Amino acid sequence: MLRKSVDFRMITHQLQTFMVILDLCVLKVSSLDTFIAAVYEHAVIQLSDTLIPVSHEKALTLMNQNLDILEGAITSAAQQGAHIIVTPEDAVYGMNFSRETIYPYLEDIPDPQVNWIPCNDPNRFGRTPVQEKLSCLAKNNSIYIVANIGDKKSCNTSDPQCPLDGRYQYNTDVVFDSQGKLVARYHKQNLFMNENYFNAPKEPEFVTFNTTFGKFGIFTCFDILFHNPAISLVKDFHVDTILFPTAWMNVLPHLSAIEFHSAWAMGMKVNFLASNIHRPSKKMTGSGIYAPDSPRAFHYDMKTREGKLLLSQLDSYPNHPVVVNWTSYASDKNSVTTGNGTFKGHVFYDEFTFLELTAVTGNYTVCENDLCCLLNYTISEKRSDEVYVLGAFDGLHTMEGRYYLQVCTLLKCKTTNLHTCGESVETASTRFEMFSLSGTFKTKYVFPEVLLSDVQLAPGEFQEMIILESSAECQQVSGFIYRVNQLSSQFIILKDYSRASHSINAFAYPLDLQT
Repeated sequence: MLRKSVDFRMITHQLQTFMVILDLCVLKVSSLDTFIAAVYEHAVIQLSDTLIPVSHEKALTLMNQNLDILEGAITSAAQQGAHIIVTPEDAVYGMNFSRETIYPYLEDIPDPQVNWIPCNDPNRFGRTPVQEKLSCLAKNNSIYIVANIGDKKSCNTSDPQCPLDGRYQYNTDVVFDSQGKLVARYHKQNLFMNENYFNAPKEPEFVTFNTTFGKFGIFTCFDILFHNPAISLVKDFHVDTILFPTAWMNVLPHLSAIEFHSAWAMGMKVNFLASNIHRPSKKMTGSGIYAPDSPRAFHYDMKTREGKLLLSQLDSYPNHPVVVNWTSYASDKNSVTTGNGTFKGHVFYDEFTFLELTAVTGNYTVCENDLCCLLNYTISEKRSDEVYVLGAFDGLHTMEGRYYLQVCTLLKCKTTNLHTCGESVETASTRFEMFSLSGTFKTKYVFPEVLLSDVQLAPGEFQEMIILESSAECQQVSGFIYRVNQLSSQFIILKDYSRASHSINAFAYPLDLQT
């Protein structure tokens, strides 16, 4: 009898081992080298006064209006072969609530480990009509859906951090797989200035999930400017693609959505799927599908009120090129040192040291504190109606948060008056035959950005090398370096705006200081 029992256990173990190997083989065989990604820029419908309380029924009616529009985009994407679609932050109910007025829009969103398909079992965790709708859309269209909704979690006095109203409220991203199963839930860590109706989780969440077309990570909007979770997802969790619901307000010259997000993809060597709200009156537009080597599809529209669906093919497992040592390159360059020609100006409330470009070709250096920015350029013709400057900033940024920043920038001034250097500019005419920008940044994270006149990207027109070069007419070229925290999570972004060189910037900031 004992002999038979031992044999049975051995057989069971062998069978389990075989099943594991079989699962791995099936995953390997079914793994896709490429996939079709979709993002939808949504013109959200919301109440005219979001500070007036409404019933749950009225809140659900409004959410269903938005979900009906999203359904059209999801269905269209699936019919065109998309494997996954990302929808924006705040797309289901809008923004600018109070804690009280957002509450009717919230649902209890469980941990994905509960193994739940809301479409099949909608009442398992209470009333969850929004999750049921999203789950059914994913299941019926055989597509992964990324959506941003609100989560609520009750708490009591045993929790010293429990809010006075007895609940946590979270800005939450959810992902449903092609079977309608909840596979990811992420609570936004870095809330923006006016998001006081939500709580931040006590600790940053690093949310990933695996598919047959790569490993995915997710974070939301303002998170991108911080080490956790954004940098960690790539550096420590080795994701292939970032999912990025956002309600992004464009700020030129540094932080226009399509330039910054495409640069982040290139700098971190990952795919980046950015879905923005479409609200031109608030300067909210700019969505895209970005690969590490080039933008694949993008949309920027300040003129119309319609949403926009984007689709493109991406590599499931993008290559990871060798990282450029920008500091080493900058230190080896021979450039003209700056003299009394420098002057001060402001970009997004930060005081820069600027130097005007006075010749058709030149090599210039501008330094501020520990940062030196080096520029080599050639323009086809020096126009009398456009002025460009090389600038540097190394200090504490205090506008929408407190963090240290380093920036190298080549930018077009708004007018020929030097006092306008750093103001928002969208168009330019000067053609740069060549430019290169580098800085003494002690970081391995580099984010090159190129933005053409009228706020457009230039896919394939420049390369991140030891030197960033372009022959396009550059409205703005910017290289940012973000040194996030004293944890030495650092990145540099180089961006080129448009058909005239409007600016080149580089930021570096430790983001451990509180607002």
